[in-house]
Amino acid sequence: MSAVLSFSDLIARLRGRRTGSPATAPLPELDPDWLIIGLGNPGAKYAPTRHNVGYMALDDLLAAEGTLLSPLPGSKAEVAQVEWEGQKVLLLRSTTFMNHSGQAIAPLCGKYGIAADHVVVIHDELDLPTGKVRVKLGGNENGHNGLKSTTAELDTREYLRVRIGISRPPQGMPVPDYVLSPIDPDAGLDTAISTAADAARLLVTQGLPRAQNTIHAR
Repeated sequence: MSAVLSFSDLIARLRGRRTGSPATAPLPELDPDWLIIGLGNPGAKYAPTRHNVGYMALDDLLAAEGTLLSPLPGSKAEVAQVEWEGQKVLLLRSTTFMNHSGQAIAPLCGKYGIAADHVVVIHDELDLPTGKVRVKLGGNENGHNGLKSTTAELDTREYLRVRIGISRPPQGMPVPDYVLSPIDPDAGLDTAISTAADAARLLVTQGLPRAQNTIHAR
């Protein structure tokens, strides 16, 4: 008899992505030039939700590199270091909940001397249509608690953002209920998540203007 899949496992199978932390790999010595974080909440309960599309985009980056995240002792993060065109990049997932994402980012920026304009935050965006991806430097947090925490801990808004549109909730539905509800596998977010992963890589290898030109034309 075959096992019954949980909803999150079903989403993962449909999308070909992981929704939880896999077995970990040993970490090499870290000396990153860049930090890329996909925002989300840890745990299977939140894995298939709109608020976790940043996690999903990070999974795409990890899969493309054939690498896994590992816990970083003394931090609130799981990380993997990769290299793109001579730039060493720390791929990061916070082990905190979304509201405290900055607690994973800022200490690592301080430890490795990473400036805010070399931090890329991938996150869900209510103010973009579902499936739209946009890239920018700085700006307001627009009520996003993960961005609020990042800004507070870095003490600046001048970090890079890759914004994955999830649209506003239907009338009468509270925003927290909406962002913490499962994504629709047919809503076009699968392509958007892949595009967001491409955007993060382009920011590192080609810079903001070229990344915007490429991604915004899609």
